[in-house]
Amino acid sequence: MSSKFKLITSNSVERFEERMADFLALLEPDDIIADIEFSTVALPNSVEYSALIHYTRTEKWA
Repeated sequence: MSSKFKLITSNSVERFEERMADFLALLEPDDIIADIEFSTVALPNSVEYSALIHYTRTEKWA
């Protein structure tokens, strides 16, 4: 098994959701999401949305 991380950010909530959905759709059925940390930051004219996804890529049994 190999532990991996993916950082997704956007200052548009719609684009953030789209990027999250795209990434999750690419995961293999046997991959395990260990944790998702969310964060928001208020900027002068917008909000930045971030997610750090910790996942484990498992190896298939023969």
